[in-house]
Amino acid sequence: MAAVPAVVTQIDPKVEQYGLKKIASGKVREIYEIDSKTLLFVATDRISAYDVIMKNGVPQKGALLTLQTVHWFNLLASKVPSLKTHLLGTTIPSSLSLPQDLSSQLQNRSMLVRRLKIFPLESIVRGYITGSAWSEYKKSGTVHGISMPSGLQESEKLEQPLWTPSTKAELGDKDENISPEKAREIVGDKYAKKIEELSLQVYSIARDYAAERGIIIADTKFEFGLDEETDEVVLVDEVLTPDSSRFWPADKYEIGKTQDSFDKQYLRDWLTSNGLKGKDGVEMPQDVVKETASKYQEAFEKLTGKKWEDAIKGGA
Repeated sequence: MAAVPAVVTQIDPKVEQYGLKKIASGKVREIYEIDSKTLLFVATDRISAYDVIMKNGVPQKGALLTLQTVHWFNLLASKVPSLKTHLLGTTIPSSLSLPQDLSSQLQNRSMLVRRLKIFPLESIVRGYITGSAWSEYKKSGTVHGISMPSGLQESEKLEQPLWTPSTKAELGDKDENISPEKAREIVGDKYAKKIEELSLQVYSIARDYAAERGIIIADTKFEFGLDEETDEVVLVDEVLTPDSSRFWPADKYEIGKTQDSFDKQYLRDWLTSNGLKGKDGVEMPQDVVKETASKYQEAFEKLTGKKWEDAIKGGA
């Protein structure tokens, strides 16, 4: 089998000659149409911070994100049998007859999923006050417009996890934090209630699972779709990865300050300290790439119990 390139920031456009029609391109993922009911999600090694894609990528990041998402989908299915996800499998349909080089490029970074109507919300659950929530709280005593107790400290655990949605922006635009009330206006009371309920349930399961493995999930972001045939709300996209979550090492947690993390906070901090926050065309130096990769790898190994090199060789 041909070797997978060290960094895959773009999927070879030749795949479209073999029946994969690209219908969307996100910050990290390329989405291809298999048929009217099925899509192929392919995670590249691109990385974004502050809603801006970096010029270079992180080796094997797409594979780690995909394998970690599949791990969570399998775990959640065992914990919540009623939970519906969009995942159909990780094997590319043999009917596509891809040549070896293209098949190798897609290996480990592909998810075959149901094609659903996607709700225009980022469903964020916060268990700790940090990031944009901490910034808002310092200014107004609120988080996404929700009044919070006085005297909270940075990184403090909240009494109860908080559902704090945001808009789902088009590529190039920025997500906007909104109140739960605004989310209900956007998707309707019935669906907002179900999205909130599922988000809090999944977060609680993942939080407890991760805590047993030495990781605090400070916050995380979910996306949901609608199966219009059954009217069911379905968990979609990636789940509980370093791209969509803040993972903190439990043994280093200290209230009242910014935490060490197993996610892209290292990259965010580098951008901020170098005056590059929100700027386009930034190329990460190799030490930042290496450190960011090591954070993703460590999170993967702690949460899945697998060596990342072995997981990539074995696939999902």
